[in-house]
Amino acid sequence: MRLKILSTSLLAVALLVSAVNVALGGDHAPWPSDWNNWNDPALWATVGNPGNNPDTRYNNISVGAVSYSYKIGKFEVTAGQYTAFLNAMAKTDTYGLYNAHMWSNGECKIQQSGSSGSYTYSVASDYANRPVSYVSWGDAARFCNWLSNGKPSGAQVASTTEDGSYYLNGATSNSDLMTVIRKANATFVIPTEDEWYKAAYYKGGGTNAGYWDYPTGTNSVPSNLLTSPDPGNNANFYFYQSGYTIGYPYGRTEVGAFTNSASPYGTFDQSGNVSEWDETKVSGERGLRGGSFDCVSTFLAASDRYYYSPQSEIGDMGFRVAYVPEPGSIVMLLSIIVCGLMYWNRRKA
Repeated sequence: MRLKILSTSLLAVALLVSAVNVALGGDHAPWPSDWNNWNDPALWATVGNPGNNPDTRYNNISVGAVSYSYKIGKFEVTAGQYTAFLNAMAKTDTYGLYNAHMWSNGECKIQQSGSSGSYTYSVASDYANRPVSYVSWGDAARFCNWLSNGKPSGAQVASTTEDGSYYLNGATSNSDLMTVIRKANATFVIPTEDEWYKAAYYKGGGTNAGYWDYPTGTNSVPSNLLTSPDPGNNANFYFYQSGYTIGYPYGRTEVGAFTNSASPYGTFDQSGNVSEWDETKVSGERGLRGGSFDCVSTFLAASDRYYYSPQSEIGDMGFRVAYVPEPGSIVMLLSIIVCGLMYWNRRKA
């Protein structure tokens, strides 16, 4: 009996050590070699099956239908990636891209040094690959503009953060940010609710494949345990019986830590970790999806839709980036389809 108890105790210790190792930087999905090379395919998941049917099961809304193929970040934008953005664009932080809570509250551990005009930013090494938080919807839109403009350095002006995929022109208030829309020539963007939802819940493999209830490719509530190897259907959220996945001080796991819990299209952490901004206006505010490390499992489900004022900066809210095809590519594709149909009709005649 003592041998059995000892064996069970050793197994429990092994599982605990495994969980700690993963939480502090162990297993993870394949990461890019350079987090700031946004051309690296390792950063992106391709969402195909254009023209898919929407999900109409919940909230009296129709959501998830997207008429084009697009790319979406496999991972949430990390504290390290956001630090690169700050060092390029926030030496003089005109529009408040940095929030002091990124350092003082411990979720991000991004530190601002120096004085206005020569600010520099650094991130603690064990936080660099965890998702950034304390970012407003406006911060996320400026990040997308920066990517669209080729990651320039300098002041926060039209050619860097204030124009690109979104015309911001200094917008920081809730009322001004609510008027911002995606431009026709947008490339790097905050995903719409449809784009985010499809990447998370659509089963794929056709245009009438249906939707899962959770972004881990299942209708079963995920577990919040972080172990190595990941058995699948796991996420970082608060569970009443077991508490937080990793708790203080980290809260957020490294992106892709749940290696076998990707969505059907290959995205990670659309369940939990941080709630993610989307572009869509909901009840006069901006939408959020996916739940976070301090939310219960209901926030992870396809049925749960919530929203917040777009200037809000909160410790469990972040974002991921999508990349949409340029309008010229869509027009060219449609032209090819139309020409093909005309040719086929002439042959039949």
